[in-house]
Amino acid sequence: MTKLHNKHHPAGLERVILKKIPQILLAGFFIPLFMSVFARMFPLGASAAEIAKYQLSVDIFSISLAFITFSAAFTVTIGCIIVVLMKGPAYVADAYELDDADQPDPERRPGTPPHK
Repeated sequence: MTKLHNKHHPAGLERVILKKIPQILLAGFFIPLFMSVFARMFPLGASAAEIAKYQLSVDIFSISLAFITFSAAFTVTIGCIIVVLMKGPAYVADAYELDDADQPDPERRPGTPPHK
């Protein structure tokens, strides 16, 4: 059997997803961080108590958004790794010649090689 590593085949979906995981993790970190920073740069509300309550709510939402993104990315990564390991390297068995005839050979017994 020969390996298919030398031939060019498109990557499977699991490998495409694995390549996007770092981008997803970066976005899952920076988007909530910027939400928290913007809540402090542009405070909404009239009193200091309302501003503090608003900022605390945005912080809690940012932390929960980051944790759910990280846990989802971790779960998908584990699934992709399992699929990659289960697929393993691709092998091609030796091809058999196909006797391309409409009718079987009358003088050939089953199990014998075709005449050349």
